[in-house]
Amino acid sequence: MSLSTKGVSPLKLYPAEPSFVSSESTVIDAIKVIDAAAMQIALYVDGDKRLVGVVTDGDIRRAILRGTQLHDPVSQVLNYQPLVAREGMSMHELAQLICGKSRILRLPVVDGAGKVVGLYRAEEIAPQAAGEWPVILMAGGLGSRLRPYTDSMPKPMLEVGGRPILEQIILQFKSHGFHRFYLSVNYMAEVIKSHFGDGSNLGVEVSYLEEVERMGTAGSLRLLPTEPDSPFFVMNGDLLTTTDFSMLMQYHLDCGAEATMCLREYTVEVPYGVIQHEEGRLTGFQEKPKHQHFVNAGIYVLNPSVLSHVPAEGYFDMPSLFDKLMAEDPAGATVYPLREYWCDIGRIEDLERARNDVAKIIARRPPLSPAA
Repeated sequence: MSLSTKGVSPLKLYPAEPSFVSSESTVIDAIKVIDAAAMQIALYVDGDKRLVGVVTDGDIRRAILRGTQLHDPVSQVLNYQPLVAREGMSMHELAQLICGKSRILRLPVVDGAGKVVGLYRAEEIAPQAAGEWPVILMAGGLGSRLRPYTDSMPKPMLEVGGRPILEQIILQFKSHGFHRFYLSVNYMAEVIKSHFGDGSNLGVEVSYLEEVERMGTAGSLRLLPTEPDSPFFVMNGDLLTTTDFSMLMQYHLDCGAEATMCLREYTVEVPYGVIQHEEGRLTGFQEKPKHQHFVNAGIYVLNPSVLSHVPAEGYFDMPSLFDKLMAEDPAGATVYPLREYWCDIGRIEDLERARNDVAKIIARRPPLSPAA
């Protein structure tokens, strides 16, 4: 089924059933549905397929930060008042419906009885130039912990799966519609520039920010030739992840913050039994406790306004930028917990792990366009 108006291409109605969850579903069930259906939404329906509520990837990530557990009922994280389209609405009516609502990715379509008949993709109703959002990749590090590999090759150019790490990152972004890249280079910059050139061999646009001194992950932003006119990504050039960057950008826009930092859960296990005591008395004993923390994942989305916080000279890293933002406005920064594959290739054992994992990374990547 499709919707069409004169002079406008038919609007495809996508099947909704693969995105259904029910009253018995848990949060982890919703995550599996969102990932498997690739529609970025789960629809909670009753026994007659009437829509009760929806949950998006962003809803789940925010719930996890609030302490929601994966085996909690999905009903705890639902949006019970979602935006929906009525069956038979015109393209003009649909565009008016989602106008100004940047959060909307998928639009459930219901019939007169409230039963779900399909899904519309919001970008097909009101296309957005996602590819115009720039991506800045930090590729100037020395990679000291990866010696001797990095004695003759910059760390981002070490091969994983037959391609340099940096190329795998660019292809992951490209698979989600992004094509404008700035590579911040310093150590052995010519190796990187010779490999990527202007990016045309990968079907993308590549420019270079050339550090003549160590400037830090935020300091090199001052080398941008012009201030971006839209939010942009900053990412370390030694990471591998299956993160959906379009969903990350949507999360950032939805939150309305000036900057978003991606987080990764990290568990530390104490290898001994831990003793609790008070005033010389034994009060408790815990065998090999685990402590969970969120750590900086090295992936950020920034609004152009944050560039005013970058000093004109000197070394300046991304945590320092976030510190300045929060000092000025405690609500100016938000966080995005990653649940996808993520590997920081900082040590030789990390490189070997990434090389073992790369088949899974490539398998999860959305298909590239023929130009790739």
